[in-house]
Amino acid sequence: MTAENRPLSPHLQIYRPQLTSVLSILHRLTGIALAAGTLLLVWWLVAVAAGPAAFETVQGFIGSWFGRALLLGWSYALFYHLANGIRHLAWDAGWGFELKTVYLTGWMVIWASVALTLLAWILGYSMRGG
Repeated sequence: MTAENRPLSPHLQIYRPQLTSVLSILHRLTGIALAAGTLLLVWWLVAVAAGPAAFETVQGFIGSWFGRALLLGWSYALFYHLANGIRHLAWDAGWGFELKTVYLTGWMVIWASVALTLLAWILGYSMRGG
């Protein structure tokens, strides 16, 4: 076969992403999202130091639907990265490499990150007051 006729390995039409590869990619992406989200935190801190007008501008952005969507994504990224980081610590200790345990802890990471995100937002809104 010539080089231009050779199929990709594994071929993209038959390859099915596995939970482990998806979670690994998501762990990297949430790390990037956390770094990018830190810029929003820095903007907020600079605005606090700059005075009331700058602070109102940032608060207006954060309070908008887009700002809250960013915060929701950032908080999910935080909890996912935390839960998956704990899973990786267990792997570093030599625990959890059995295939059944890998899939169980993978699904636990997904559900824990969703639950922790929801819990944080529910508590945040309930403590906010009127």
